[in-house]
This record gives sequence, structure tokens and C-alpha cells, in this order.
Amino acid sequence: MRFARPATAATLAAVLLLAACGSQQPEPAAAPPSSPHAGHSAGSAPPPSPLRAGERFIDVGLKTPYTPAAPNGGTDEYRCFLVDPGLTEPAYLTGSRFLPQNAAIVHHAIFYRLSPEQAKAAEQVDAGTDGEGWTCFGDSGVQGQTAWVAHWAPGAGETLMPAGHGFTMPPGSKLVMQVHYNLLGTGSGGPGSDTSGMQMRLSSATDLTPLETGLFMAPIELPCEPGGSGPLCDRKTAVADVEKRFGAESGGLVEQLNAWCNAGAAPKPGDTQSCDQPVEQGGTVHMAAGHMHLLGRAIKVELNPGKPTAQVILDVPQYNFDNQALVPLAKPVKIAKGDTVRVTCTHDATLRKQLPQLKQLPSRYVVWGEGTSDEMCLGILVVAPS
Repeated sequence: MRFARPATAATLAAVLLLAACGSQQPEPAAAPPSSPHAGHSAGSAPPPSPLRAGERFIDVGLKTPYTPAAPNGGTDEYRCFLVDPGLTEPAYLTGSRFLPQNAAIVHHAIFYRLSPEQAKAAEQVDAGTDGEGWTCFGDSGVQGQTAWVAHWAPGAGETLMPAGHGFTMPPGSKLVMQVHYNLLGTGSGGPGSDTSGMQMRLSSATDLTPLETGLFMAPIELPCEPGGSGPLCDRKTAVADVEKRFGAESGGLVEQLNAWCNAGAAPKPGDTQSCDQPVEQGGTVHMAAGHMHLLGRAIKVELNPGKPTAQVILDVPQYNFDNQALVPLAKPVKIAKGDTVRVTCTHDATLRKQLPQLKQLPSRYVVWGEGTSDEMCLGILVVAPS
């Protein structure tokens, strides 16, 4: 992925994804979230669209039930599973339909494409880990650059790539299915097991335009809500807590994002944060999404802000965690090497004491983190490179 300069491997951890609206997208539900998965249940996804010429469906996913358990005293587990579509000929991934079997705990899912060599490495990681899959905070847990080719989060049904476009799937390639399990509020009965999976829409056509996923991030520096107090209201303590739950790389990402986006200046606490990032390869943006967690209020992705060529790619003035879907732009947007993408997010710390899953937790200074009780600010662009 060459559209954004990755800070660390944790750049790909995010996850997840998103409501889109504004001048180029259909408007999502306006209400802020009242619960993390309101109205969402297993099997609620609508049926897939009819197959287009040259397409077929292949199902991948968990065949053995997996029961998540959050490590390091946290309430979240990122678990990666190696899945094999059994490809013997070149293909394109032209759509995906993820079915969260235990929707009460599935926060999001990301699918990373592996080359045959990376698949062998993943098999070794899997074999050396107890139980199904392996823990993978940050990314796929496999060395080398893996391509993000599909994802799901609450509110998303089937995602279709634009006609004539798809993610390349060479023969022998496999997928890592990363599932973020949110175990907040599961109670004494435990989270239960999960057998989620995805229906892949594959095309045998040989003349499709390849797609890539570009990720654009901004820091989170959200102080405790008014009246909030406690040890975690101290930024240094809060960052150390993120490191404890997700590893040193997660704490490093917090500091790198601030240094990258604020030119090394001291962090600026506040509800709204933004970051300007250079485009490193030109192309055409066909789809866009934005991702935050439960404290998110608004997210915007802009191209070349303040310049004559400025455009708004994505504008979600009333973000709803439970209405997340990657959607096509009404008009594709051209980007060029040297352009600037700005991501801006607004969060609301007062929601911590309103939302059922968060109000039981102590007040904290919120930084970028992989957990449901942490936050993210991520713009996701599906791009056809030029």
C-alpha cells in the first residue's frame, strides 16, 4: 500500500469501518450511537446481489468454533485465522459479504491477502499457537506487507467493487481473517463461541482494473470528560495502559502519529484532531469510508484542502458506529502523487458516561488504541492506481 506513509505495522490494525455521507455519498442514519451494536444480529445481512458476468461465490471462514479470551487484562481480542479459497487460477475479488455468527462480540473483521510464501509463514505461526488462529494486535501477524482486500463492521451488508474492478487474487494465495472480538459487557456467562465467515465474490475475468486500499490516519488526544478523574486521566498513564493491553508497538504508534501529524510539537488535547498526509502514488478513488469507535461524532476526508483543487471525498457530520458501510463515490476522484489527504475526526468524551458498554469503565485520557474503549481516526480509500 503506497497511498499513505505507514507509521508502523499497527497502521493496519484499525479496523474498522464506517458510515459515509455528504455530497458524494448517500446519507446515513443521523443519530449518534446509543449502544455498540444496536439493531444488529447474526444473519441480518441482506442477500447478495446477483452475480455479474464471470463471477462466482466461494465461502471461507471458521469451521471450528472459536471462543475468544482477551489477553493482558483487556476486554478485546484480535484473532487471526488462515482461510483458503482454494485458488488454482488467477482471479479478482470483486465483492465480499461477511456474516458475523456471534454478532454480539464481533466488532469488525479485516481480510488480508497472502502470497503463497506468506501463506506458508502463516501456517507456521498458526501451528505454533494454541487453539484456532493466533493473536494479532496491529496487523495480520505475518511478516511482510499484506494487502487489505476486504473488511466488515456493523451496518455493512455485501460490499461490491465497481464494475470492471477488483483486488487481484493470484493462484495459491490465501487470506488472513482478522476478527476483533469486543468482550465488554459479556457478563458471567462469557462471550460464547464464534464461527464467522465471508462469502467471496470472485471473477475469472482477466482484464479487470486492480484495486488497492489506502489508509489515512490522524491522532487521538481526547482528555477526560468534564468532572472525570482518576489515574488514567493522565496521558502518560493512559499510553502505558494501551501498551500493556496491546504491546509496545501500539504505544509507539500514539507517539509517532503525534510527531508525524503535528511536526513533533507537544500533543494538543482536544475533541477534534486532523492530519495532512502526502499521496505517494496517483490513481482514482472509487470508494471511501471513515472509522472511529464509540466516542466518534464526525469524520471528514479532504483532498488538497485550502487549494484551488480542493475536494471533499467523505463527510460524515453525524457518525453512527452502527451504520458502517464502505460505499462507492457518486463520482470517482482523481488523486496524484504529491497531493495531500487530510483526515479530521471529532470525538465526544461525554459519551463515555452515556453508553452502556463504557459507563462501567473508569474515566481516561483517550488515545489511538485497538480496543473498543479506545479510539481511532481512520480514512479508508479504495483506489485504482494509475
